Amino acid sequence: MADLGFWKLASDDPNHLALVEPGGRQHSAGELHASANQVVHGLRELGLRAGDTLAVVLENEAAMVEIMLAAGQAGLYVTPINGHLAAPEIAYIVADSDAKALIISGKYGELCARAVEGLALPAAARFATSPVAGFRPYSELKAGQPTHAPDARRAGAAMTYTSGTTGRPKGVRRPLADFPPEVVAGNLAMFLALFGIQPRDGVHLVVSPLYHTAVLSFCMSHLHMGHTVVLMDKWTPEGMLAAIARHRVTATHMVPTQLRRLLALPADARAAADTSSLRHVVHSAAPCPVDVKQQMLAWWGPVIYEYYAASEGGGTLATPHEWLQHPGTVGKAWPISKLRITRDDGSECAPGEVGTVYMSMGGHKFEYHKDPAKTAASRAGDYFTVGDAGYLDEGGYLFLCDRKSDMIISGGVNIYPAEIESVLVGHPHVGDVAVFGIPDDDWGESVKAVVEPAPGIEATPALAGEILAYCRERLAAFKLPRSIDFTAALPRDPNGKLYKRRLRDPYWAGRDKAI
Repeated sequence: MADLGFWKLASDDPNHLALVEPGGRQHSAGELHASANQVVHGLRELGLRAGDTLAVVLENEAAMVEIMLAAGQAGLYVTPINGHLAAPEIAYIVADSDAKALIISGKYGELCARAVEGLALPAAARFATSPVAGFRPYSELKAGQPTHAPDARRAGAAMTYTSGTTGRPKGVRRPLADFPPEVVAGNLAMFLALFGIQPRDGVHLVVSPLYHTAVLSFCMSHLHMGHTVVLMDKWTPEGMLAAIARHRVTATHMVPTQLRRLLALPADARAAADTSSLRHVVHSAAPCPVDVKQQMLAWWGPVIYEYYAASEGGGTLATPHEWLQHPGTVGKAWPISKLRITRDDGSECAPGEVGTVYMSMGGHKFEYHKDPAKTAASRAGDYFTVGDAGYLDEGGYLFLCDRKSDMIISGGVNIYPAEIESVLVGHPHVGDVAVFGIPDDDWGESVKAVVEPAPGIEATPALAGEILAYCRERLAAFKLPRSIDFTAALPRDPNGKLYKRRLRDPYWAGRDKAI
């Protein structure tokens, strides 16, 4: 992969179509390269140097890609921030990351203007891609700057903030590699090779917000592979299918919620969709119900790959063939990674025994920014954990159960909500579901299900009874929801991440529940 990396590819073929924005605007590799170089020179003129941090609150737009390409050769950290956070949450991340500049989309102008009030962030270092009071135009950052490559080039990195299950989010920070940017870019391209993705011949469709670690990583990796990247701004199943056909998309990265919503389309719409160009549909971020994966494989063919990783590292990979042989698995360890499943006392679990999942990714290290205690708590020697529970089978295939923090303990028995959710979403009248534990004076916790009915379905007591009867045929009695509530829409972010705490916390108000 030594001949890969966006900067070299752009120099070799400046007319290559590198990026297509949601509105249809196209960017050649040469244009994107020149603009990214201008961003480097502009940031250096502001005083940013290798090791400094730049925060962004951006939509899926060219500026996000330009900034990543700039930081990737200027030795900067980029902290992408979710524009759906509240102003105090954004302010916390900007401050905690020690950001020396902030670049935002005009869409988030009012929100970010409130967020930066009181922050020690100079007005000269605040930019917006469309007019926002108190922010300089993003174009000013590049105006008059040279388009040639900067000197003293060094690889940069993203420092994303984990949502966490307790307390405030923390930045996942890795030491900057003391290598030329092309070496790191080649490594990113090699990661895609694990899935069988080949250089230059491909079109990658970004269907989720780029502030998510994996979404951003796959986007940039495909650019470094020499592929065309097509950005969507607001995902819909119909819009995605249209984009696949229009751009002859070969690869994309998805989450199980999106797979379920594709399957919810009318049968004639699915039959009419042209997905013949797809070669690699990669999914992760949450457990995927077995029946959902089976239906998608039947529809799109053996092009669906699954992996398990976190912002901190990874991971595992399950090819379509492996998954069909081991339904429900998230795969085996990457060639550079190792897995361990441990009991609470640190001893290693036997095959099939559920414990805490630990991973080791070669020599890759990370720390939680400004939180050495959390960093230490996540480690066991060379291994780390993000708190997931799972088990390895005899062949070394990993099966996830749930986050340990989401585990329900009822009458001393461990119950994993993801298993119950996987059953519930199979009911034709269930559009989405969340399962969690609520206080129970006799059992400690009992199982609660909150259901978002499928479109056109009315939430009634009769429907609740029907869903419970469906569960009784498929789950052990101790796993059955003791009650079902209905909601118009579950609290998910645009990438499908469920904010389960928003549902669970009211039930535990005033109670001693570690969350």
